[in-house]
Amino acid sequence: MRRIFIVSLHVNIIDMETKLTLRLNDSVIQRAKIYAKSQKISLSKMIESYLDSLTRKKETDSKISITPLVESLSGVIDLPSDFDYKKEYGYYLTEKYK
Repeated sequence: MRRIFIVSLHVNIIDMETKLTLRLNDSVIQRAKIYAKSQKISLSKMIESYLDSLTRKKETDSKISITPLVESLSGVIDLPSDFDYKKEYGYYLTEKYK
């Protein structure tokens, strides 16, 4: 059985609350209510936090940039395509701890 579930969300951009209607399965709603109660938060706040974390993650992922220092170091070493760095590191450790 499906029912309409109304959630009040806080919209940070314009600092007002807006109603949102979602259609969810009854069992999902019941489990969400139980979980929210166990966390001592409202279901609306839980959903708001979840949606906020989803959308903020995408915003921050797209803002990650390479620093000028790292960019300047890019491509400094030309290695053969068959270079085995694990093997070479093993040789390095063997020599270091002789």
